[in-house]
Amino acid sequence: MKKIEHIGIAVKNLEVSNHLFAKLFGKKHYKTETVASEGVKTSFFKNGPNKIELLEATNPNSPIAKFIEKRGEGVHHIAFAVKDIKAEIKRLQKEGFTVLNETPKKGADNKLVAFLHPKSTNGVLIELCQEMQ
Repeated sequence: MKKIEHIGIAVKNLEVSNHLFAKLFGKKHYKTETVASEGVKTSFFKNGPNKIELLEATNPNSPIAKFIEKRGEGVHHIAFAVKDIKAEIKRLQKEGFTVLNETPKKGADNKLVAFLHPKSTNGVLIELCQEMQ
């Protein structure tokens, strides 16, 4: 793993949260994107070299809607940039981690993504991200 790519925060209302985080960081989000396959609308902020991704559910059956229903708004995942996502998935499986999607899928912000189950990572959902070519 190269670095923390971003921290994902589940929110009930993206517009309200965009306003809140714009006040916090002193600047507006730089990008919004909908990932229909995941039932989520995202918004990205940069703060120095760090990125924050806000995630709002677009339907009541999406993973974000279920997360908010169970835990409320808050930190949803930590994403790490990787050079070769397929090799990293294989390596982590050999190390005993549970991978939620063994085949990387298209995520937001021009990334291929895969997730590690929180039960195998001390309760933290981990996202692996590789820049798409």
